[in-house]
Amino acid sequence: MSVNGIDPILASVLQRRLRSITEEMALTLLHTTRSPILSEGRDFATGIYRANGDMLEQTEYTALLGFALQPSLKACIEYFGDDIGPGDVIFHNDVYNAGNQINDLGVFKPIFLEGELVAWAACKAHQADLGGGAPGGYNPDATEVWHEGLRVPPLKMWAGGKLRRDVWDFLLANTRLDIVAEDAKACAGSCNVGERRVLVVLDRYGRDVFDRHMDYVIDGAERIMRGEIAAMPDGVYRGESFLANDGHQEGVRHKVVCTVTIAGDSIKFDYTGSAGPTPGYANAPLHAATSGLMIAVLMNVDPQIPHNAGILRPLEMIFPENSMLNAKFPHATSYGNHLTHQIWEAAVKALAQAVPHSVTAGWNKCYWGMSSGLDGRSGRRYVDFFLFAMKGGSGATEGLDGFAHLGTVMTGGAMTAQDPEMHEVQTPHRLHHFEFEIDSAGPGRWRGGLGIRSKWTILGQDAKVIMFGQQTEPGEEPFGLFGGKPAGLNTAHLTHPDGRQRWPKGHEIIPDADGAVIEMTASGGGGYGDPRLRPADLIREEVRDEIISIESARRDYGVALDPLTLEIDEGETARRRKRP
Repeated sequence: MSVNGIDPILASVLQRRLRSITEEMALTLLHTTRSPILSEGRDFATGIYRANGDMLEQTEYTALLGFALQPSLKACIEYFGDDIGPGDVIFHNDVYNAGNQINDLGVFKPIFLEGELVAWAACKAHQADLGGGAPGGYNPDATEVWHEGLRVPPLKMWAGGKLRRDVWDFLLANTRLDIVAEDAKACAGSCNVGERRVLVVLDRYGRDVFDRHMDYVIDGAERIMRGEIAAMPDGVYRGESFLANDGHQEGVRHKVVCTVTIAGDSIKFDYTGSAGPTPGYANAPLHAATSGLMIAVLMNVDPQIPHNAGILRPLEMIFPENSMLNAKFPHATSYGNHLTHQIWEAAVKALAQAVPHSVTAGWNKCYWGMSSGLDGRSGRRYVDFFLFAMKGGSGATEGLDGFAHLGTVMTGGAMTAQDPEMHEVQTPHRLHHFEFEIDSAGPGRWRGGLGIRSKWTILGQDAKVIMFGQQTEPGEEPFGLFGGKPAGLNTAHLTHPDGRQRWPKGHEIIPDADGAVIEMTASGGGGYGDPRLRPADLIREEVRDEIISIESARRDYGVALDPLTLEIDEGETARRRKRP
């Protein structure tokens, strides 16, 4: 039944149609890119936006990138004004003009109907290399933005459907890898798919019907979000986290503070009091910070809320200028995406006081790494992110264990690891083992997800390893909630062919990595609730399956097992589980 010219069923159909379009765009990108960070890791997002840049729908394979698209697109719209025409394709990554990370390249295509701009198709995808002082875009030695890679302000790569060859050649002259050209073309192709599909929808329903029903969908998303917030108890809540290592100041901990104010159907996240900028690359541009915070928000509301501009209306986000979470020119920022861990953790610790039944315990703060060099088999340069090695476990929540090997919270757990066989085919590595790690999950009534350990040999020539990440120092462990215990630390170890040993921590460039053997451990997530309340029979099964050791069963869960038969010692278990 139509009310005020709006058919709710049609509105639902259109919303789901747009969702289908963004998913088709994502699949197009997934199957046409070349670099493993995209074709296997899925480090990208796709979306459809209004003519003014407001989000209509998006698919976030990497959650952080999804909510960094709208501000980047709006910056492009403001820059070009009326100088936008059919067949244009705009590139953008400038962190000091609404970008989130230099290697996260935004690609935007305007959609015209009868000569009028009606919508945009967009994607943002992590490029394997865009120059800078270190291959792959992560340079722990960076102290200013010029050390990090090519900044691309709003730039027309195609104008009127024609490739600007000089601009294209300029971009590719600033990358070490020829596959970046193919990945950039795949991004443009994804937007072409979005354009075609949206025009089919507009041709069928008309511009006016489409716009009015999109207004209804966006307003509906706002109403749902406000309803979710209104169900939370009013109050002011505070949470903290910290960055233990910025790569430049050993022993300095950078505090992140979040004050959450819930009032009726609106919510404010205020990070005033957080640390100032660091001297290195561990700083976040504003829109990396706001996008990271959206992950904490969406993890605590109805997952069926459509992802459009309406969900942003009840939210206020404050990141003080010239802080670590809102860096100003010319600070280096390529590690800024990864401060999502601290932004999320501080917000979740605050929200845990308001909505304890929806929050999760701490996730693994990933310890990343990459290798680069020459692949002797092909004669080509390569850059490889250790995706399989960094995906630790997620935190538990009330009623549910954490997920094993899920990965970093900044991707919402959506980033996938390379297939082990493809890892050896695509890059010069030989994998020795890749397996779950016993006792890596934080104990709890609902335990955290398991972490993993892995080992492989670098077979490339002129090989360099760059380590960067977190959770390598005491105090950084994924936190437990409501009696749940934290998980452990991440570790890395290199053995060089001449027997030299190296235990990198935090952020480090290792130039002499030919033939090195790398071993890494990614911890699990934190536990939720008192571990002594976890069923003893389940503990016995997990000891049998080598998820939990017999020692951990006794120490952390209060379950005493016979080491030979794994039978439960009921008496000792009762004594160990007796709570004061």
